[in-house]
Amino acid sequence: MNLALFLARKTSRPHSGTFSATIHMVALVIVSLGLATMLLAFFIMLGFQDTIKGKIYDFTGHIHIARYGSGNNYSERPASLDSMAWPPGVRVQPYALKFGLLQNDEEVEGVAFKGIDTAFDTLAFGQYLEAGRFIHFKPGGISNEIVISRKEAQRMHLQPGDDILMHFIQDPPRTRKLRVVGIYATGMEDFDDKLLLGDLNLVRRLNGWTDRQAAGFEVFVGNLQQVDQVYASLFDTLGYEYYVQKTSERYIQIFEWLSLINNNVNILIFMVLFVASFNMISIVLILILERTNMIGTLKALGATDELIRKIFVYNGMRLVVRGLLIGNLLGLGLAAVQYYFRVVPLDPENYYMSYVPIEFDWLVVLGLNLLTFLLVSLVLFLPALFISRIDPIKAIRFD
Repeated sequence: MNLALFLARKTSRPHSGTFSATIHMVALVIVSLGLATMLLAFFIMLGFQDTIKGKIYDFTGHIHIARYGSGNNYSERPASLDSMAWPPGVRVQPYALKFGLLQNDEEVEGVAFKGIDTAFDTLAFGQYLEAGRFIHFKPGGISNEIVISRKEAQRMHLQPGDDILMHFIQDPPRTRKLRVVGIYATGMEDFDDKLLLGDLNLVRRLNGWTDRQAAGFEVFVGNLQQVDQVYASLFDTLGYEYYVQKTSERYIQIFEWLSLINNNVNILIFMVLFVASFNMISIVLILILERTNMIGTLKALGATDELIRKIFVYNGMRLVVRGLLIGNLLGLGLAAVQYYFRVVPLDPENYYMSYVPIEFDWLVVLGLNLLTFLLVSLVLFLPALFISRIDPIKAIRFD
């Protein structure tokens, strides 16, 4: 039998209301709250990053392809769908942009008309649709239906079913009567401010393109780990006249901002672990001082310093394990409540979303538990070294 473990079990349950019971409770609170805080920080960070990236990817794909204009300046020169050879495992959405002015009896607003077709992922877009429905495309024809952002609808006082004129900027200018059938909101200014969705065939007709031409292509990769590989393949395959760009580079400011969140969470984890470790050192020192008489008695009976150190280290590790169990229940429980009921709201104007997002990652849960257990358990050996300096005769007389 492990004598140190046996003695640790006998001394690990202090009587209720004693000073030892209070110290044990403090240790449990420190470890459990520390782990719960780290878990929530990671879940929120992952949820925030995935939500923002998901919105960008839903609207622009993972890779963007367009043609260069004269002098290598970007312009919407048409590219043919038939001339493209796509890597396996990707989904492609053709699109075209057309700028113009929306006009009703009261307002005039500059907007960007994004032409799309049946390749557009209406299922993914459905989560952003707040009112109305999506566009009904006409096979072989042109639909005059559009989906506009909530901001634009409020500025132009529009509702699903309303008609509005759009003056397309070209030579000569063209005017079309469009019908609003849906209103969307992503919380992202780049999309909600001026972008409306309509039929790609309308842009083709205005530009004099064939039904197999588009201004560009948005490439969706099934596995995000393969984006770089697909990007390299497209970059090498397409000619010099095509501009290939990853979405993470196209919106580099947003992606760099998201990466900064990782640094903030890492700093938080360092601070929590430092505080937990420092407090555990203090708690073990207090427990050693409280049990000075027991230490002196054990030394007088022939116990070695190593044996006595193990008793307190085992007690400390038992406290850490109990704290981890409580911390997991607390952190995962709070995260689950927010995930399913969204009790903590956010201002979408500032945070790009209406509630605090949660993204569970069980590898993160395992990693934080192991990191906390190993680090806090290691620092327990530091105060235990104090035991070798205790004189058994003075310890027995200690009060």
